[in-house]
Amino acid sequence: MKRLFTFSTLSTFAAVLMGLGGIQTVQAQEIPFSRQGFHAQVDKAQLSVCAADGTKDDTFTPYTDNDELNEVSTKAITKQVDKVQMAIEKADLDNNGKIRFLRGLYELLYAYKNSFLSKDITGALLANTIKGYQDAMELEIQHKDISPILKENKAEVASLLMANFSFKDNPGKPNFQYILLDKEIGAHPDKALYILSKNNDFPAIDSVVSVVARKNADAVYTYAASYTDLGEHIRKSQDPLVNLIARIASARDQSGRFIGRQLMPFLDEISAGNIDIDAIQAKMDDPVDYFKLLVQTEIHYAARVMKKDTPLAMKQIQDKIHSVGVEYFINKINGLHEKPNAVRYACLKPLSALDLYYLTITSEDIIYTSSYVNGKDYGVYNLLWQKAGKGFTSDSLLMKVYFDKYKKWIKMAANYNTLDNFLSRMEPANAQQLMLAFVRGLDKGVGKDSLEDAVDVAGSYASIDDPKMSELVLHEVQNQLKEAKREGNTKKFNIYDILNTLFLSMNPDNKIDLSASLGIGPVYFMPIKALMDSSGRIIIQQFTYGDEDGRANYGNFMNAVSGAGWKTSSNKYWSKVESTSGTPITIYTNKPLDELQALDDKAQQALNDHLAENDIHPTMVLHRGHSYYLESTIDQLVPSARVVLLGSCGSFQSLSKVLDKAPEAQIISSKQTGVGNLNLTLIMGMLNTLKKGQDLNWVKMWHTFTDKLSGDSRFVDYVPPYENLGAVFYMAYRKLQDKEKEKQDSIEADKAAISMNQQP
Repeated sequence: MKRLFTFSTLSTFAAVLMGLGGIQTVQAQEIPFSRQGFHAQVDKAQLSVCAADGTKDDTFTPYTDNDELNEVSTKAITKQVDKVQMAIEKADLDNNGKIRFLRGLYELLYAYKNSFLSKDITGALLANTIKGYQDAMELEIQHKDISPILKENKAEVASLLMANFSFKDNPGKPNFQYILLDKEIGAHPDKALYILSKNNDFPAIDSVVSVVARKNADAVYTYAASYTDLGEHIRKSQDPLVNLIARIASARDQSGRFIGRQLMPFLDEISAGNIDIDAIQAKMDDPVDYFKLLVQTEIHYAARVMKKDTPLAMKQIQDKIHSVGVEYFINKINGLHEKPNAVRYACLKPLSALDLYYLTITSEDIIYTSSYVNGKDYGVYNLLWQKAGKGFTSDSLLMKVYFDKYKKWIKMAANYNTLDNFLSRMEPANAQQLMLAFVRGLDKGVGKDSLEDAVDVAGSYASIDDPKMSELVLHEVQNQLKEAKREGNTKKFNIYDILNTLFLSMNPDNKIDLSASLGIGPVYFMPIKALMDSSGRIIIQQFTYGDEDGRANYGNFMNAVSGAGWKTSSNKYWSKVESTSGTPITIYTNKPLDELQALDDKAQQALNDHLAENDIHPTMVLHRGHSYYLESTIDQLVPSARVVLLGSCGSFQSLSKVLDKAPEAQIISSKQTGVGNLNLTLIMGMLNTLKKGQDLNWVKMWHTFTDKLSGDSRFVDYVPPYENLGAVFYMAYRKLQDKEKEKQDSIEADKAAISMNQQP
């Protein structure tokens, strides 16, 4: 049956009704030529929405594996839209009135398509959007306020309706923005102040700012420091906390420099009268004194958290410990990696054991392996114990910091192979209790923080060398899973069910297919077809950097692909390598131009622009550079990436950042040292496998790599995709969240579809 009905080609309304299913009860009437063009515009808009799923046809299938919701979405863009067109033709309106609603309909469809492409609205909510339009249209025809329709729909739908041409003169128009503001603030409290900044006449602005100040003080600070209407409103607030934040945002030192960002981490202490701004300012010019004050305050905050009292400035102080620690300490010892240890670690001498604990847990994605542990005597980890002195145990350390971020500490210890050492510094019974606590409570808290703990636990398991400890952790995960089932706690059950599946899969005897068990893409292999574009070609992008090692890596790679089966070409900024036999493969690699003049950045941007302008989407991305370049590569990652090689030191710590950019990526990384020639061996192994037309079978390939590179002990720290349990957990949990969102969308869409079907 034809899905889309071209009104402009039909001569009578009766013919339209017959085309929609044989309804013959409405008296036939001519559709004037003056409206046929508008019906054609609706038809065109329908096809445009259908194409938004990536395929130009007459169906709208926004979900990859949910046929039910795809059917709802397709019915919405076809039958529901057609019914609205019919309703317009049947309505007791003059020609201009009908044109008005036809224009509003096709503008609505285009607006929906744009919101869908920008991920601001889901596919299933199209049914609610169309239903909302028809309901609002009926009220508009009666010259009634459409506010009830806006209130009963989600913010995404309400925003499309209130901005629609058809309702520009509705009697309720003056209040539309307040209805939407209530909805948007309720649905996106993290964006409340941004929303208010665009609507300064919102009646409840003071109460909203007061609420936000107690949940996100930093957001209030940002606007308090701005020269905006909202900033001025905040600075005049009578709320004591809002007023204090505004005063901090306006604070300056004697030279006139704003110092609010340095003061904000101490918001709770200032508010409680435990410290004043002058006392903080006195320590700000000395990085060591300021860092120690930050750590001391963080420990006070951690004690409050243990008592279920969350400080307002918790995020601010952790961010500041990270930024100060990295700038004045971690970057120094990283940068001096070729200097004698006495010189390299000299900047850490004034810091205490507790200072070094916080320096470690807040620099996870920055610290070099050799900065964390270096032989028996150096590295932040070893220096911490030297500072602590004899008799200082691991459990003493954790108690002194009130177990603040201890799961992060354990994860890093596991990943850097110091967990056994850490656990040996306490009584065996205490070590067991600590690891049990490490696994418990992963469902507590909200949002990202609780998920971060679970990802840390997942990512640590493969690094636990003690079989008894691994068994203890697995057993506790299973206990928590049983408890979640008894409690009916869905979130807890999902977390521990995924962990249990992951941990059991580490034993080959269990023969667990992670992909099938967790409902995610392949884990143990990458299908070659998933890497090909529509023409059957595999596109690869390699990032190189303009230091000495980067130039060497680039040269070695170009030499490796200079033989038979490859051809190369280049321009000023990048080289292009293409296979001449086997599977079509194209590799784009920017040239490692002088980093001191930022020419390597310029080369990368030129290549990125070329790929974007020519609709070229890499499915494999290779990072060839030191760890301090890794963030730059990740920032430029494309969502199409399915295989990502992170060839730098400690890149195992950056998995979640990669997945935020490329959600379906399989990642090769290193827990410790990334080595140029090892990376090249992996790259050429993958390229030769793909040229043969074979899938990337990671287990088989890793056995081959291990045999080939057995002479280099550093390869043991490379992690194949199927052992990146933290990344696999992240994918599996997000898949469950997507399913839950689809379930909610399905409920909303079903309501709209049922209501539309009941209409004559």
